[in-house]
Amino acid sequence: MKVSTQERNHALKFIVCLGIVSLFADMTYEGAYSIMGPFLKELGASAAQVGLIVGTGEMMAASLRYFSGRWADRTRAYWSITIFGYFLNVVVVPAMAFAGNWEMAALLVVAERTGKSLRGPARDVLLSEATGKIGHGWGFGVHAAMDQTGAVLGPLLMVLIVARKQHFGPAFLWLVFPAIGALAALLIARAMYPNAGSATPRAAKGQTLPHVFWIYVAAAGVLACGFIDFPLLAYHFQKSAVFEPAVIPLLYAGAMGVNGLTAMIFGKLFDRFGISVLASGVLISMFALPLGLLGGAGWAIAGVACWATGLGVQDASLRAGIAQVVSMNKRGAAFGAFNGVYGVAWFLGSVAMGILLDRSLAAVVVFGFVFQMTAAAMFFRLRKPLAEMAAAAR
Repeated sequence: MKVSTQERNHALKFIVCLGIVSLFADMTYEGAYSIMGPFLKELGASAAQVGLIVGTGEMMAASLRYFSGRWADRTRAYWSITIFGYFLNVVVVPAMAFAGNWEMAALLVVAERTGKSLRGPARDVLLSEATGKIGHGWGFGVHAAMDQTGAVLGPLLMVLIVARKQHFGPAFLWLVFPAIGALAALLIARAMYPNAGSATPRAAKGQTLPHVFWIYVAAAGVLACGFIDFPLLAYHFQKSAVFEPAVIPLLYAGAMGVNGLTAMIFGKLFDRFGISVLASGVLISMFALPLGLLGGAGWAIAGVACWATGLGVQDASLRAGIAQVVSMNKRGAAFGAFNGVYGVAWFLGSVAMGILLDRSLAAVVVFGFVFQMTAAAMFFRLRKPLAEMAAAAR
């Protein structure tokens, strides 16, 4: 289907609007995430408990995304669901400043993930409608780059506050401002583009997702299981004194900058070369494990860069691959199912790596290598069927 220049420009402007929303939201979430590992350690949590907390949050978010995605397809209430999800950010993240123990902090982490799970599939459907007019890889890459701009600014804010306070807890209070900014920007985007998503037909009962989609989701789950959480890396940095406390969120800010840049680059490459780009990105991210866990400060920085590159490739490619092979009226369910499997696998991997981290760094490296190598091979084998389905959908 040929798309006019006017339609492409309109779609790009809408992507940028949602990108501004995500910029502020990621200032909030990634600012909190950058200090979560050391913060939980400060409250008395062990590495295994950190892995359990982070993994549980992702699992809860993932399981709810399955249902929120199906709900979005049936009701087409994409805007309402998205707005409520961002509203939870305003309440939950600043409340972490008042958590007196790691158990309370864990509940707030799960609550924050719940908000993200509600808004994620609905927002991605709105995005995918626009990315279809400019290229799914490029569109999701542009959004991810703006998203990661916020992910740089949030941790930088935490650097300044942690350096002044010498504690992690009070820093969460400052995140109320970007959280409010995200909600305000979303309401403005809603007013500017009230018809976004309205052309999407309701999902018919009995419709099923294509078989290749489930193989794709299984590969993403294997990848998630072997992809280490930054809080676990940060926990190791704090425990081994590789970096000063205030340097850890600064390191995360740099990682998010790399993430945003690589998302745009690999998004463009995905539109041209397909799923092979994702397989190559996985091979890069594997080296985050030995470099981040087994080396000194210099090697750790290189490891975080590999981690961020792998995450950037995932941000640009994983959702784009789904948008290529699933029709609009089933994308809410598809994004929800994908995130459900991905999150549960992330939970299992986080728990396993948290337990291993307390016992053997080498075991964590081997665990991650095995799962990521397997995922890369699965994605590579999918390149032909995905390319055929994408060509048939044009």
